[in-house]
Amino acid sequence: MKHLNRTRVKICGITNLEDANLAVAAGADAIGLVFFANSPRYIAIDVAREITNNIPPFINCVGLFVDAEETYIRQVLEQVAIDTLQFHGQESERACALYNRPYIKAVRMNKNIRLADELRKYPSAQAVLLDSYVQDVPGGTGRTFDWRMIPADLSKPIILAGGLHDDNVKSAISEVRPYAVDASSGVEREKGIKNPSKIKNFMDAVMNV
Repeated sequence: MKHLNRTRVKICGITNLEDANLAVAAGADAIGLVFFANSPRYIAIDVAREITNNIPPFINCVGLFVDAEETYIRQVLEQVAIDTLQFHGQESERACALYNRPYIKAVRMNKNIRLADELRKYPSAQAVLLDSYVQDVPGGTGRTFDWRMIPADLSKPIILAGGLHDDNVKSAISEVRPYAVDASSGVEREKGIKNPSKIKNFMDAVMNV
């Protein structure tokens, strides 16, 4: 019954209902909606609302923001059924905790990062998402980072992101033992459009670690 304890999966950068349903049908636990206008995976509020209103229950809908204005985040939350917030910018803990929602704080892993120090800044975070550092690109880079940079004794659950796909996710899970993995570009046909077979192969790989 290995699958009962499997690593959880978020498919991020969903931009349409068809892709959301593909991810859910393949077994994803969560979908990510990117409310960052400079991203090729940006989603408008009305499209996001259509998605969250039409997917099955028990799927966690994550709203991703990058240094967004409080008024915009509240506008999204008023109109879209977001379960969890994900912050990818320089937001303070106070800014992350304003909305009475569980939140994930993303950390971009460069060689100078002191991860334990970063986590101490966000004691109220539900989890930390570790992503690759690329200058001026807050996420969705398609690049991995050196997983050996991750300490073994972190105080928060780890969501591992950054260039994950069906060929490397088993190694990532075996090495890092994260709570969850997050895939975006690695399961796409083109930026913002998912590939059904890549999603299926990714989920199959996770299920068989």
